[in-house]
Amino acid sequence: MTIAFTPSETSPAAPETVTAISEPEFWVPSAPEPQEAREPQETQQAQGTQDEQDVPMTDDEPAQDLDPVVVRDARDFGVYARTGGWAFALKVARSVRPGGQAAEGTARTKISAKAFAELAGCSPERVMRHYKAWDMAADDGLVPQFEVLVPGEDIELPDADVWLSYYTSRNSASSVRGQAITAAAEAEGIRPTKALEVAENPTALRAAILADPGTAEAARGALLDRMKEDPALQTEMARAIARTDDLKKAVASEAKAADRIGYVRQIVENGQIKTPAGQTVDAPAELRAEAERHLSLLDELDDSEEAGEWAGEAYDTVKGLVAKAVEEDPELRVQERRTKFYNSLQKATKVFEELTLDEVMEEDIYEADMLQRLEALQEAIGTCISALRKASTTS
Repeated sequence: MTIAFTPSETSPAAPETVTAISEPEFWVPSAPEPQEAREPQETQQAQGTQDEQDVPMTDDEPAQDLDPVVVRDARDFGVYARTGGWAFALKVARSVRPGGQAAEGTARTKISAKAFAELAGCSPERVMRHYKAWDMAADDGLVPQFEVLVPGEDIELPDADVWLSYYTSRNSASSVRGQAITAAAEAEGIRPTKALEVAENPTALRAAILADPGTAEAARGALLDRMKEDPALQTEMARAIARTDDLKKAVASEAKAADRIGYVRQIVENGQIKTPAGQTVDAPAELRAEAERHLSLLDELDDSEEAGEWAGEAYDTVKGLVAKAVEEDPELRVQERRTKFYNSLQKATKVFEELTLDEVMEEDIYEADMLQRLEALQEAIGTCISALRKASTTS
């Protein structure tokens, strides 16, 4: 198709006679020039690598008005916010070749940790801590091995949250204490660097325990486990509890509940009851079944539920059934009373034997009331003896 092209008013002057030209049937405008091509070279350099995110621009801050140095700082901050210490570990991993390693291939351009530290203005130990963190992560398949890294090469890095699992800011892992923590962490199935970091900051551990119930519960369990093999810690904890009134009362309450639960459990497991007088006899079937029912309710309680009230109810119920069983069995009732009387007689005898008559004679501690009490006791003993003699002749 042949069309005539008529220049616009703003076009440069053209000859009056225009020669017809050939054009395609549909005219398609060419694509606009890429933004990158129109920006200054400095702005292109400030944009960083392709995997970095664009810096958002506000309406009052167009891209061309921003200082390239500020843009570069923002992008560097974004990289660190996403990757944390991995960004610096990468610089070490791709540039450092510790002494003793062969300088072959890409490693020929790498330098020692000491030389890298001198250029960085820090200690070689800090450089090597980053190096070792990268090495452990490489063993886990999280990052590439050193051998494949080229100086200046950028790669995709792990999340910042993972960094502390591999990096420790101190050399505590090499000490005896650090080795013990490392062994315990490995036994628990966690990375030693996490445990070492906590051990190096007891104040942070305290803050977490005070603020978080879950952390406090974990600490409680750990202390209980440690006290089983640490007599010194047992003594310290017992002393601390004894000196704190609220804790002392709580321990006494829990001990009472535990004793009552143990009383019920002993009936269920051994099938025997202990009478008020201290006799141990076989438990009746009805009593044992009731004890089993209460014990099952106690065992179903969660750790967060108060067991004292339930333990008290179970104990009172079973104790009442024990007294009932004693009264309903004539032979057991007689034996119970005989045992109770004999126990009381033993206690009275022991108390009287402990009286130190020598002190009465040597020091002026005599009072008329003492003599009256002894005379009353003598009369009671005489009555008791008479009753027992009468019972013996009757039987």
